[in-house]
Amino acid sequence: MTTLERIQAAASAGKIMPSTAENIAAFLSANLPAWAAASIDELVAQEAWGELNDRFYRYLEFGTGGMRGRTIGVVAAKAETGKLNAAGSPEHAAIGSNMLNDFTLVRAVVGLARYTQKVLKERGVTARPRLVIAHDVRHFSRHFCELAASTWTRLGGDAFIFDGPRPTPQLSYSVRLLKAHAGVVITASHNPPHDNGFKAYFDDGAQVVPPHDKGIVSEVNAVPLGELGGYLDIQLKGVTTLGRDADDAYLAVAAKAVIDPSVFHKTKLDVVFTNIHGTGAVHSIPLLLHAGCAVHEVPEQLNFDGRFPTVKSPNPENSAALALAVALADKRHADLVLATDPDADRMGCAVRNRAGKMELLTGNQIGALLADYRLTKYKELGWIPKDGSQSVCLIKTFVTTQLQDAIGRGHGVKVINTLTGFKWIAAKMRGYEEKLTHAMGAGFDYEATPFAVRAQLLQQYSTFYAFGTEESYGYLPNDYLRDKDGNSACVMFAEVCAWVKSRGLTVPEYLDEIFLKYGFYLEGVINIYYEGASGSAKIKRILDTYRANPPKAFGDVTVTKFEDFGRQDIRDADGELIPKQDLYFVTLSNGYSFAARGSGTEPKMKFYLFASAKVEGATDLPDVKAKVRKTLDGLIQLIEADAKQRAEG
Repeated sequence: MTTLERIQAAASAGKIMPSTAENIAAFLSANLPAWAAASIDELVAQEAWGELNDRFYRYLEFGTGGMRGRTIGVVAAKAETGKLNAAGSPEHAAIGSNMLNDFTLVRAVVGLARYTQKVLKERGVTARPRLVIAHDVRHFSRHFCELAASTWTRLGGDAFIFDGPRPTPQLSYSVRLLKAHAGVVITASHNPPHDNGFKAYFDDGAQVVPPHDKGIVSEVNAVPLGELGGYLDIQLKGVTTLGRDADDAYLAVAAKAVIDPSVFHKTKLDVVFTNIHGTGAVHSIPLLLHAGCAVHEVPEQLNFDGRFPTVKSPNPENSAALALAVALADKRHADLVLATDPDADRMGCAVRNRAGKMELLTGNQIGALLADYRLTKYKELGWIPKDGSQSVCLIKTFVTTQLQDAIGRGHGVKVINTLTGFKWIAAKMRGYEEKLTHAMGAGFDYEATPFAVRAQLLQQYSTFYAFGTEESYGYLPNDYLRDKDGNSACVMFAEVCAWVKSRGLTVPEYLDEIFLKYGFYLEGVINIYYEGASGSAKIKRILDTYRANPPKAFGDVTVTKFEDFGRQDIRDADGELIPKQDLYFVTLSNGYSFAARGSGTEPKMKFYLFASAKVEGATDLPDVKAKVRKTLDGLIQLIEADAKQRAEG
């Protein structure tokens, strides 16, 4: 029996999905390299049907974070593993239509190139399409970067790559700096080591949104597998390598995240920083040193390493990932721990409380502290009116703490809620930029206009973006770039901590000040992981049943409102229609609420819970915190149990 006959027999017997059999057959007919064909033969001979299903049941899709997938299989074929290199990477990224490998990556680049060429033609632009590519430290990241650049130049474009690993925010800025038409980052953010990803950006330096995302996907899907072989060997002739000048340009704008540099001179801030083996040390350390902080790196985590050997997960949201940094902070009696994820677009931290213990903050808490501080400082310095203005905005996602809505209202500024993913925040920023550019007329150069002048013009003719954040540890201080920035977040939060320290307070005490002013807010997150083809079906079942049969109650707490973002017309504070998405927002009879959605970047179902309560005074705050937490914990258990029941059908 041939490999193809065995696959067809497995499909007939129900051992693999029909789509799996179809996609494997397509790959086998595409004149694969010998190692790739041998890998499929090997997995079929092992009857690794579950593995083949997970690898081939679909093609990778663009989600809120682009395209992510495994590069190393759960069951690895010897033909693809080959000889491990010094960094522990297999010889080849694992074969599969649902894997991130040479084939799916080239297909994505070809689709992106053809879509970009089509857009430029429609705009009457005759220039060669320009692409900037950055990559992190993961398995195959440099290889994928060079393969993407080689493919783009073969298709008639100009490609720019960095001389080594660089963070996602630098890519976002560099697209604008180089006036490129598109950008790509090879990263899977804080996913496990076996994953990698392909994030696509357009000419504004933001991740693609409709209609561009759907247009790119359409072009990608139209690329026949048989065409990919011509691009698999890498040729870097004509590819431009970016170096120190590009770093200096990005550092200059990242440093502008600081609103009031004088706070660093009022008190000495002692900071422990970890990049958790990723790209953050390239820029975060110079930024902090330049601001005036004493910086201590975690030596065990300083070197680039895609295996992330010192942590279970390179995620600065997790306490375990910060354990070495916290230990060093205690040893040195430091004020603050700052950490970035592998591509340095997210930042997590720990602060010292009044008892002298290091305390981890959530992304929601960090965002709220930054929002309140920055609006306060903008008012003190005269950048925005003391009473606020509806021409000044905070932008956050619907699944980010409602404390920020309260902070925005308290400061008299507009609060815009967007769908999950920083690309939606960037889309609002692009709209504000375009409105000002239109008002100013021909000859106005948005990028060349000094930031202070731009801020006033935006308030006069459009909307000034004061700060943007999402609960998943993403923050952006201004509109020089268009994606969350862990490097500028480090120096932004260090500014807050220096200001708090100069007042004789701790950061948790400043947070309590905010609670006393606006009420106590607490959030919870439920992550339910479902891997592979069967897992995808379970996530779909939860989403489908929420729409068909919305929950009515959880224990004695009833549902008072159910919003379906996939079916209802929902508008933001600017009156703009929110794009349709499988997101559900549920309001409960006790005033709490939660959102439910499938993750766009990981195989999981996510629930975001929001609780709040009034606080009469400082003496009441501890009891209010305890009561809200107990109630929220009970709801988490009920919502999770209901979701798991729905997943099983």
